[in-house]
Amino acid sequence: MIPVLTREAVEPLLDWIALTEAMRAGHRRPPAEIEDVLLSRGDDRLLSRAAWIDGMGIGVKSVSVMPGNTARGLPSIQGAMLIFNDDTGAIEAVIDNALITRWKTAGDSLLGARLLARPEANRYLIVGAGNVAASLIEAFRAWKPNLDITVWARRPEAAQALADSHNVTAATDLEAAVAEAEIISCCTMARAPVLKGEWLQPGQHIDLIGAYTPDMREADDTALQRARVFVDSRATTLPHIGELMIPLASGAITEADVLGDFHQLVAGEVGRMTADEITLFKNGGGAHLDLMTGRMILARWRESQR
Repeated sequence: MIPVLTREAVEPLLDWIALTEAMRAGHRRPPAEIEDVLLSRGDDRLLSRAAWIDGMGIGVKSVSVMPGNTARGLPSIQGAMLIFNDDTGAIEAVIDNALITRWKTAGDSLLGARLLARPEANRYLIVGAGNVAASLIEAFRAWKPNLDITVWARRPEAAQALADSHNVTAATDLEAAVAEAEIISCCTMARAPVLKGEWLQPGQHIDLIGAYTPDMREADDTALQRARVFVDSRATTLPHIGELMIPLASGAITEADVLGDFHQLVAGEVGRMTADEITLFKNGGGAHLDLMTGRMILARWRESQR
């Protein structure tokens, strides 16, 4: 019988450091073949993202987005991922989309920080107060249990609620919070930059998560120009995400300014060069990262069944 792995059943088996190690190992394999398909009916969407990594197998994640479900008391986003065997093509598991997306998104940023942030960095600012912010707190604490964490959001009450529920500090002055931080993650729905390059300090690591469409961005041109820029995947960021598309189109940066992605970072070909430089990492996601995450989840579940 093909297992159906839900968040409630599987999440207690997982840990964030193991996920980043699985992602690191995945990027030592050949580059993935990736394809996205988007279907529409009015405001409704069906997004399917597929990846095939030689030696790891195939992953297909399909997600429906039905805005009208909110009025029905139903989730607006629903979906699942299929994991296929690399040799036979047989389905090995069905995994809840919410589980995959939560762990993939925060794990992506955590691996970026492990590869690029200064090892001694201990002051962490999260810009945003939604579900991704909560996952980031858990993920980064797994890496640094004594991390000093601050959250900021456009709605101060949202930042305070997250701070109260996760025993962290809420900030009201974003510029001051940025100046104090050593690692900064942005996980907002901003369409115009909220993070200004003039605020950045030597040695910081910047992690940009929120922008995922061509018209969204979280950091301004100055931030990208002051930093050494890296991405999780060139294929899923440069042609698709406003964070890079907009400054590339205007000439604020060039593709040569994007110094590498996870394949080069994991191989040690690129990375932080000095303690004082600012590193900036764009978390763009992608089906290949879903597949790496799904493989780790399936392996943990199989271990629990022995």
